Amino acid sequence: MASRKRTTFRVRVYAALVAFVIGTGFLVLTAIGLPVSGPAMPGKALFGVLTWLSLAAALSAGLFLTSDCVSEEKREGTLGLLFLTSLRGYDIVAGKLLATSIRGFHALLAIVPVLAITLLMGGITGLRFAKTSVALVAAFLASLAAGLFASTLSRDSQKSMIATLALVLVLAGGGPAADGIIAAVRERPFEPLLSLTSPVSLFVMAGDSGRTPFWSGLLGNAIVTGLSLGLAAVLIRHTWQQRAPAPPRRVQTWRQWWRFGGTRRRMALRQRLLDVNPVLWLACRERWQAVSLWILALLLVGAFAALYIDSSGGLIEIGWHVLALPVILLLYLGAASEATRMFVEARRSGLLELMLSTPLSARRILQGQWRAWLRLFGLPLGLCLATLWVGMALVQHMTWGQMAIAARATPIPGAVTNTAAPTNQASSGTPVPVVVIGPGAGPAAPAAFDPPGIAVALAMASASILTVAANLAALGWFGLWMGLTSKSANLATLKTIVFVQVIPWFVIAFASALSIPLLMLPQLVGGGRLTPGAMMLWFPLIATAVNTLLYLAKDAAFILYAKGKLTAELRSETRRAARGRS
Repeated sequence: MASRKRTTFRVRVYAALVAFVIGTGFLVLTAIGLPVSGPAMPGKALFGVLTWLSLAAALSAGLFLTSDCVSEEKREGTLGLLFLTSLRGYDIVAGKLLATSIRGFHALLAIVPVLAITLLMGGITGLRFAKTSVALVAAFLASLAAGLFASTLSRDSQKSMIATLALVLVLAGGGPAADGIIAAVRERPFEPLLSLTSPVSLFVMAGDSGRTPFWSGLLGNAIVTGLSLGLAAVLIRHTWQQRAPAPPRRVQTWRQWWRFGGTRRRMALRQRLLDVNPVLWLACRERWQAVSLWILALLLVGAFAALYIDSSGGLIEIGWHVLALPVILLLYLGAASEATRMFVEARRSGLLELMLSTPLSARRILQGQWRAWLRLFGLPLGLCLATLWVGMALVQHMTWGQMAIAARATPIPGAVTNTAAPTNQASSGTPVPVVVIGPGAGPAAPAAFDPPGIAVALAMASASILTVAANLAALGWFGLWMGLTSKSANLATLKTIVFVQVIPWFVIAFASALSIPLLMLPQLVGGGRLTPGAMMLWFPLIATAVNTLLYLAKDAAFILYAKGKLTAELRSETRRAARGRS
């Protein structure tokens, strides 16, 4: 059934097309003057871009392909029917693995011919190409196995996705982190031991030119993947039954408290919100998502404070870049998942049809959902964004200061530096080096620049945070539309992230990389308006401004499109889903 679906054929075509577009765009940027240091560098760079993107897609396969494949069967009550046949646990797990992996594996397979072009460009050996391909397949299988294992333990799609994400993060970074801690405690060089079970370490070892334990790492990844599938096959026979409800005296369990809160909270929430907007009350009943976001916000604040206190040796710059990107990606994934889940579950249970049979209009339903998001996630999300804003501004300001020091200390070959000229002093009174090239040549552009103040860094950080907030709003509104038109929450989440973030990211990155060097900077430099030292300052400013405008325009388009479609077609889509279910 999975091999005969149209999406199986479309996905591999789309994957090959994306790889082809990335390769073509990279070659175009290289041909128009992208600085390279040798004839083999374009092949290495293109190989690195394609393989790292493929690794990210392979590790995320379990989130969207297998994390809900068994839990969905539990919710629909069809998993128990399979055990009435001669099928066993390993038969079901193997069938689920093959059925869910066929599309993703075809996508990886379609990228291989484009990836092999880098062999002709030079810089990539056949052995590295083969090892990297094997490492990508191993990462893909490990992610699918983690999703299957998490799906056998849960009935809720969102909780299963969160568990899969946690397992993938542990598999990817747990082993290297443990080996690093052991090496630091024992004061010895880093020795890969637990890292041999990490698909990311296996991918990195595939690209190393020296002797590496690649085959031992491949064996370690295979063992972990096999254990995950084996545990799923054993547990699936014992976790598919729906447990009987607890007696009345044990209703107030810790799980119910974690999900809905105490009795007083539930009664107060009902009295306060039900008359205002029934959808607002329904969306605010569950609180565990908001509690999880509060935990993430507090952990982010604590990690930033620890980095700021121990800021010696450039640790804050490295640590912040490692910390900020995963937090932003988690926010994006959580926004898309929460938005799509509402309509998917309401449509499956028939609640959406009941709401539309009341005097509630489509606009009021959407208004209630939006107000619920602000009520549940406004404060913790604001704390996250404020911490990210302060961290981005501080790191940007420190980076500019280090770039200015490095620029002053780096001489230009064939040039004589003269700091005696009084007319080339910075505003602070410090002499700025003047570069004189050749005998009798006039003063060239200064090799150094004064770093901007903290106000400029705050402005750039504000633009970045505004982009993140707009992306979250676009993911929320478009996720509602995808949840209304998709069959499962995971599929709706995948389509939301791909359409709102992944595809526009490629387009905007290519457009900014092509427009800024070709259209804007040559005009400024050619007219003598910018010196080479000032280019180090103005290029990130221009790039930030261009990217912010493009992202805001993209997000506004997605929000307006989704709101218009939801307002106009909410009732018709609900009727169409009801007819398909009947």
